[in-house]
Amino acid sequence: MNLEDLLIPFGKVFGRSVDIRNALYDRGVLRSYDLGVRTISVGNLTTGGTGKTPIVALVAEILAGEGERVCILTRGYGRKHTGRRVLVSDGQKILSDPEAGGDEPIELARRLGERAIIIADADRVSAAAWARERFGVTAFILDDGFQHRRARRDVDIVCIDATDPCGNGRMLPAGRLRESFRNLDRADAIVITRADLVSSTAEIEARLRARNADAPLFRAVTQIKRFTELVTFLDREPQTDRDLTGVKVWEDLVRSRISNDSGSLRVGAFCGIGNPDAFFEQLRRSFIGIRDSVVEIAMTRRFNDHHRYGQNDIDSIERASNENGVDVLVTTAKDAVKLDGLKFRIPCFVVESESVIDRPEDLRVLLFGV
Repeated sequence: MNLEDLLIPFGKVFGRSVDIRNALYDRGVLRSYDLGVRTISVGNLTTGGTGKTPIVALVAEILAGEGERVCILTRGYGRKHTGRRVLVSDGQKILSDPEAGGDEPIELARRLGERAIIIADADRVSAAAWARERFGVTAFILDDGFQHRRARRDVDIVCIDATDPCGNGRMLPAGRLRESFRNLDRADAIVITRADLVSSTAEIEARLRARNADAPLFRAVTQIKRFTELVTFLDREPQTDRDLTGVKVWEDLVRSRISNDSGSLRVGAFCGIGNPDAFFEQLRRSFIGIRDSVVEIAMTRRFNDHHRYGQNDIDSIERASNENGVDVLVTTAKDAVKLDGLKFRIPCFVVESESVIDRPEDLRVLLFGV
């Protein structure tokens, strides 16, 4: 019997406690608070790694594009002091760092720039009142909000990872489920993320439809926008393409391999995210599309989600890279924001990607049709 099997009884207790809590909200015993303006929740049923953050960014872009003053309210997992309110971005500049504000909030701040205010606070109801008074917010996004029922929402979006829809199907701590699949009936929309990394989403869609026949289903794919040199990524102003020097470095490396017939560019990929296998597979597929297959993954290294990097980590990665003949390192934007000040002897690049949804106009109508 493995550890997961031993934890099954604890998972049943946890699941029962979640059911009781949901029932108390459904019956009005526990109160949900109206945040006063349009509120969109983007969440999931499992812990981490569902591709939720790019969907949060997409929703923010749609709202901001329609003139809304957007604020993202997040708990900020992985930050040092979770009990404190941190203004990660005031919509003008980033005011925090990954340790204080969390890695995903900083990643969102860099991606969205002036299009969103971002606040990390476990008490999102209180943070919302503060944000409305200080910034005149007209739309809130609850990042990872499906279980945060204390804040009332107008639209509840749930993200389901096509590559791992429900983990092992067990509740925490025996599995990755935060609550049962039957609770999908609360969702107003469901987004199947990483739909391009599976051969078909038909089976997943059938299962989702059995749980919620009314919520519209969207499919999202992750597209790599560019590979940016780490130093350029960290120095560049958020959400600007002003300095693309770091992108050109990558392009020149690939072009030189093609023109000089000097063998493959050997890549070492590392990350500390919820679903590292999806990241590595995304890389592999993107490299297949390069002429003559001159880029290959020679090594991978995974860390726990929200890992805080130190110089020892980088030194260890580079030792393994040297043993595997790695030419360059690549990592995610979420990891990159935690690498400032660390020294690399092997060139390191950041994979900047985005989610593309199959029916963006239908999503826009859903967001504003309330």
